[in-house]
Amino acid sequence: MSKINISGIQQVGIGVKDAGEAFKWYNRTFGMDVPVFDDEAEAKLMVPHTAGVVRKRRAILAVNMAGGGGAEIWESRSPLPLEKPFEPRMGDLGIVSIKIKAQNIESFASENNINSYLSPHGQKLCRLMDPYGNAIEVVSDNSWFKPNLSNTGGILGASIGVSDMNKALSLYKNALGLNEIVYDKTGTFKDLQFFGQDEVKFRRVLLKKSMKPEGAFAKLFGNIEIELFQNLDSPGRKLFENRSWGDLGYIHLCFDTLNMEALSIDLKAAGYEFTVDSANSFDMGEAAGRFSYIEDQDGTLLEFVETHKVPVLKKIGWYINLKKRGNRKPLPDFMVSALGWGRVKV
Repeated sequence: MSKINISGIQQVGIGVKDAGEAFKWYNRTFGMDVPVFDDEAEAKLMVPHTAGVVRKRRAILAVNMAGGGGAEIWESRSPLPLEKPFEPRMGDLGIVSIKIKAQNIESFASENNINSYLSPHGQKLCRLMDPYGNAIEVVSDNSWFKPNLSNTGGILGASIGVSDMNKALSLYKNALGLNEIVYDKTGTFKDLQFFGQDEVKFRRVLLKKSMKPEGAFAKLFGNIEIELFQNLDSPGRKLFENRSWGDLGYIHLCFDTLNMEALSIDLKAAGYEFTVDSANSFDMGEAAGRFSYIEDQDGTLLEFVETHKVPVLKKIGWYINLKKRGNRKPLPDFMVSALGWGRVKV
């Protein structure tokens, strides 16, 4: 890979029953108070992952301007979303938990009356559940766009269950370029008490990609952390078995992509073909770009978005056209900051 093709975590899709209600919770709890878009549409291109049924949905992309990726809060209105058949645990196959960054873990834990733990590399973290049964890990990070805005930021990454760690590393580490291994440990881990799994044997690998000054929104997205979990005591269950994209839970992990064609070559070389590709450009009215999907070895959906147009101030029709400008050069801070003019208080 001669050039960087992934600049950050753009968002994680979270399937919920009521997008408006969920936006308020993520707004209050984590300062994700900027709805970059809020629209209703039919997901026509996603039929390969929706059993051939076109889902009608409302989606809100909520962002914290302190830094980090967003939460794409996703409400399937037709058909209605299916419930999770069981409570996810580490090592189940799919996105079990998202990672949200914070500057002071103890402060967040105290304010929310939850326990803190030590990670395998000795850093403090804490865990909680959102009101919809989705696990969230709050972790330390050093990449911030507006650190004085909030103790917490946006999404740093995710914890993903896999069935074969070495195969998973060929995708996440090699093909996607998350090539810094923070740790690769096998054993039992006290920080998994939250899931009642502190006596279960795992292999877990934390991958990181530090923020580079490449990508229009690189400074806002910051670092990337993906933690892979393989349960060595018992095989994990597929989180979306007999369900589809848009049902309840973490439905996909989305990477901000700088060169979709180059990325497709890297992925093909690793054995992963696009299952969905909008080809030229999709237009959501308020945002536009090219998006694609792959499935990892266990069916976890990974999305890639090459952004072409972003709404800054919709009331006056101010949009950033990255197709004309190019998306590798970071936008000036004042342009990125302008996204925050749409902050919503709840």
